[in-house]
Amino acid sequence: MRAESRAAVVGSERLARILDQRETVMLVTGPYVAFAHLETLYLGVLARRTRVATNTRLVVEAAWPKPVMFFPARFDHWLVQTGDGYAAHVAGAIGVSTDAQASWWGAEGIGTVPHALIAAFGGDTVAAARAFADTTPETVHVIALVDFDNDCVGTSLAVARALGPRLSGVRLDTSESMVDRSVVPHMGDFDPRGVNPPLVRLVRAALDAEGFQSVRISVSGGFGPEKIRRFEREAVPVDAYGVGSSLFGGSYDFTADIVLVDGNPVAKEGRWYRPNARLERVE
Repeated sequence: MRAESRAAVVGSERLARILDQRETVMLVTGPYVAFAHLETLYLGVLARRTRVATNTRLVVEAAWPKPVMFFPARFDHWLVQTGDGYAAHVAGAIGVSTDAQASWWGAEGIGTVPHALIAAFGGDTVAAARAFADTTPETVHVIALVDFDNDCVGTSLAVARALGPRLSGVRLDTSESMVDRSVVPHMGDFDPRGVNPPLVRLVRAALDAEGFQSVRISVSGGFGPEKIRRFEREAVPVDAYGVGSSLFGGSYDFTADIVLVDGNPVAKEGRWYRPNARLERVE
């Protein structure tokens, strides 16, 4: 079996080199009738899990040593969330957003106070965060979404004042089609839409000014390797990244071919047996 993708998705130099070489990733030997019916199964698993794991690893490396949370469940079919979550876990994500995604290694989903809970409290972020804090164990970190009113600075301060030390962090998730009102007075020489470096700095400065230095800042919404690298280059005061749809981007294709029959070379034109010393024997 050989990887056929030409590294259409931007990846590490090592990944691109491996794919360009069409490296053998698995060699199955035995009576063909014993495993012929499994071909589409293992190809599909390899293609999807490789894509999820590689994309996750790219954002983990971009953010390192800051944690990355795997948040693409809304873009995923529920039947494949377990394997996708495990692929992200293996790639270095610190947590996943559903219990299904975490089930293969005995963990649970993690997350933040959601927009839906805030809406259920009439749009009152403070009331929603307080209710969440009051009904969860002290061991649960309370992270409040603070963009519901499109005022991340004001809402962050309001939640921090109300919850005090019970508040672990805030999450900025401003839509890329919106401009947070906190940023408006500072516009001029940067793209003001979505979660941007000036907005994060404004939130950090406001929290610090009122003594909430322990409140951490998480960001999400449109983050992929390039945006994370830009934030890190500019030393934006982000403590953790939540990444979603970009982790399902691209396509890693695998194909399977008969290349040996009774030890003799037999393959279609352009394909042949390619030994790989990195493979481990499994019986």
